[in-house]
Parts: sequence; structure tokens; C-alpha cells
Amino acid sequence: MTLDANATNTPGIDSATPAQTGPAVLPVSVWATAQNAPAAQRRGRYHPDSTAHPAKMFPAIVQHAVQTYTRPGDLVLDPMCGIGTTLVESLHLGRRAVGVEYESRWAELARTNIGLARETGIDLDANVYTGDARKLPDLIPAELRGQASLVITSPPYGDSLHGHVAANGKAPVQKSNHRYGAVLDRGNLANVGLGRLLSGFTKILAGAAEYLAPGGHIVITARPWRQHAELVNLPTHLVTCGDLAGLVPVERCVALLGRLADGELVARSSFFQRDFVIKQRAAGLPMHLIAHEDVVILRKPEKSVSSGKLKNLQNEPKWSSVPWSNQVGTEPERRAA
Repeated sequence: MTLDANATNTPGIDSATPAQTGPAVLPVSVWATAQNAPAAQRRGRYHPDSTAHPAKMFPAIVQHAVQTYTRPGDLVLDPMCGIGTTLVESLHLGRRAVGVEYESRWAELARTNIGLARETGIDLDANVYTGDARKLPDLIPAELRGQASLVITSPPYGDSLHGHVAANGKAPVQKSNHRYGAVLDRGNLANVGLGRLLSGFTKILAGAAEYLAPGGHIVITARPWRQHAELVNLPTHLVTCGDLAGLVPVERCVALLGRLADGELVARSSFFQRDFVIKQRAAGLPMHLIAHEDVVILRKPEKSVSSGKLKNLQNEPKWSSVPWSNQVGTEPERRAA
């Protein structure tokens, strides 16, 4: 069942929220998730240190996904939870949450943010486990297998999309918080090449699927980026990752990164994005600012992929020996806006 992001919840669910009385609203493929600035979306719910994370998901994206694909009381999983945006927003919407984070710095901050949610009176279950998301069965309790209604996550991508800058007009621009962890830590998927990133993410999806209930959904946000002027179509690659993990692509939407106002889209681009586009245009490449994130939605089939296929996947990822130019996935049909 699909729930409207702005509607109240359906009857028959144990919730303090009143039942929806109006007609059902058709789902859309364009999510208006940046009507408020990201800082305003996070205000009051996150510790100030949360701003240091190089790639925070918009809370409104989580809110839309949770309200669309789950019901109150359901379990939501994020295998790469960062500062805990998925977990915090799920709690505020009456869902339980569990997350995994590789870097202990962010895992501790996610726990702090969960603590802030609890201070508002929320007493739903929520836990963060520290470790490599490629090994989810070793990290998340076995009793949660098959229990999650939704997985929300986003792989690391594109240095030019993240971070903070300091500039006074005199000294050179100083970048900060624009990289994940230690650059030489190859256990961190942010520090490996595209092939290893995709094979690792495929393992993560396969592991997450074990905790997903049959018919449950996985929502992945990502953006294309350019590497040496060549387009890296990450969203399409992620569809292929899902297929290799035994999941079914059901939707491909966009989450806006700009505000809709009077018939136009007001960009909320970062310094890195603007600087990159300006330099590329000066070099003769007709580039434009990124105004949305692709949202790939996968579903776990009622009959799961065989354990033998998953074993083969873990032993020899299919992405590792494929050159970039041949890494082309298949896209599901876009749903009408």
C-alpha cells in the first residue's frame, strides 16, 4: 500500500495519529524535498556536530520515503546511517529504526541524535551498530531478519558534491569535511574505485535484503557525477546492483534539491558544485548544476533469491573486473509525475 506523504495514516494501525478520511492521493515520481533549506530541516533534531558529515541526506527525503512505504510501528533499516538521519526521522514518524555505520565518529553521533529524539518523549526501539555494512549478518541481531519494511540508504559518491569551505576573499579557499574518514582506509567504500564500490554495495544490498520482509522496499538516493569529464551514471549502476542482489526495480523517482517557487526551481547548490560547473564551462563543457537526486526503489520479491546465488555473489562480485564503459544497468520505467 502507498501512503501519501502529506496525509494522515490509515485506520487499523496502533497510532495516536487520526485515520485518513479524505480520498487516496496518487503517488508521484518527483519528490518536493527541498522546500525548506537542509539546515532548517535539521534544526532542533540534530546535534550541532552533525553538520561536519560530508554527505547528509535531506530529512525530507527520509520523511517522504517512510510515509510512502511504511506504516506506524514498522521497522526501518539504514546500513550506512551516517549521523542517523534515517533513524531520527523514522522515530519522529512513529517507526522503529536500526542502523549500521562504519566510522565510529558518525556512529556515536547517530546515537547522540537518537538520544535527542528520546528527549522529546519517543520510546520506540532504535539502535546503531558500528561496523562494515558488507557484513550485516555479523552486526545486526538475527531476530530482526525478515522484519524491516523499508531500507533507506545512499552510497558514497563524488567528492565535488560534499563538504564545507571557508573564504575571506584574500586567503585561498579552505576545504573541510569534504572526505570520509582516512583516505588510505580501503575498508571505507568512499575511498575505493567504482568497481569495488559497486561490488561492495551489491553485498550490502544482499545483506540488507535478509532483514527486509517479503514485499518490502529499498530506497536508494544517488547522483550521477563526472570523473575526468566522463559521466558516471551511478543511479543506473545501482539498479544493476539491486538485480544482482536478487531485488526487483519498481520505481525510479527524483528528489528535488531545489525549492519550487512560482513556476521555477530555486537551486540550493553547494560551493563545490558551483565551482566545478563554472570551471567546466570555462573549459568548454556545457554542464549544469545538479538540481535533484535520483531515487531508485527496489522491492524484495515474495520468493527470495536462492542462498546459492548470494553465496556466489559474496565470493566473486561481478563488478570487480568490468571496465567503466561497460558497466551499464537497465532502468525501470519512470512513473508519471
